[in-house]
Amino acid sequence: MLPLLPLEAESPLGVHWAEFIAALIFVGILTYVIAKAVVPRFEATFAARTAAIEGGIEKAERAQEAAEAALRQYNEQLTEARTEAARIREDAKTQGSQILAEMREQAQSEAARIKTSAQAQLEAERAQVLTQLRSEIGGLATTLAGRIVGESLEDDARAQRTVDRFLAELEGAEDSQPAGRP
Repeated sequence: MLPLLPLEAESPLGVHWAEFIAALIFVGILTYVIAKAVVPRFEATFAARTAAIEGGIEKAERAQEAAEAALRQYNEQLTEARTEAARIREDAKTQGSQILAEMREQAQSEAARIKTSAQAQLEAERAQVLTQLRSEIGGLATTLAGRIVGESLEDDARAQRTVDRFLAELEGAEDSQPAGRP
């Protein structure tokens, strides 16, 4: 026969009700303390971090929008500056060509004025030289004619007519000769 076990013998799987109730009370107190003290702090920290992250995101979005607006404004100003520079270059080219045309026109008019002045001066000098030559040639011709003829040709009017006729014959002879022949 088998020995009988006492009824009060402990089983390894048996529950100790005092320990079980104490554990339940301890878990309840621990849950209450965590719910009242730790969870609100975690919630506050979580809310602060969420707000900071959302605020940072908003700030980043605003900064990005501001940067995009600044970039658009910069590009518009750059386009305007390029347009203005092109217009200034075109104006400068136009003004340069106008100034060049004016300078050419002034140079041509100055050259024409100098040429006209030089021609007038040459004509005046030629007339003066011709007058001097006529008087000198006339005097020499009358002296020479007087020596050849043997009488004095001091009559001014007759001497002047003779000299004029002689010079006219010389000029007629020069005009009738072809160019390039003496």
